[in-house]
Amino acid sequence: MTTTTPLLLITADPSHPLAYLALRYARTYLANTDTNNNDTNNNDETDNSNNNENVPAPLNIFFYADAANTANRLRWQSADQMNITQEWQKLAEQYQLTLPVCVSTALSRGISDSENSTRHQLDSENLAASFELVGLSELAMMMQGNCRLLQF
Repeated sequence: MTTTTPLLLITADPSHPLAYLALRYARTYLANTDTNNNDTNNNDETDNSNNNENVPAPLNIFFYADAANTANRLRWQSADQMNITQEWQKLAEQYQLTLPVCVSTALSRGISDSENSTRHQLDSENLAASFELVGLSELAMMMQGNCRLLQF
């Protein structure tokens, strides 16, 4: 059985409701994936058959356009609202996810890592932990094969 890999292409600004919907989708998908893996692992241990039908596909995530603002560690959020940057960081840590952000859209929004700050003579870096600046080739590679694209 061929499985499709969900790809969350997040383009909405972190203050937009779609950004929160993307986070909720990722949480739910990963929780269900984790539950299914635990159920599969708790089945008969003596069964050595290679049953990949119950193993869910991994989840790919890519932040593009205004969603690059999610990766800004200097984004302030009032105490009465969820800090979406911190929530993505928690999810990434819990499930060992990478959080790739398009480098061009991030730089154009004033978000940089130390490498790009040096390369472009910027004063400092402000990329939040767990996020990684990457080129669009990363997105293209995620879209190869059997992928289900969901844009938020």
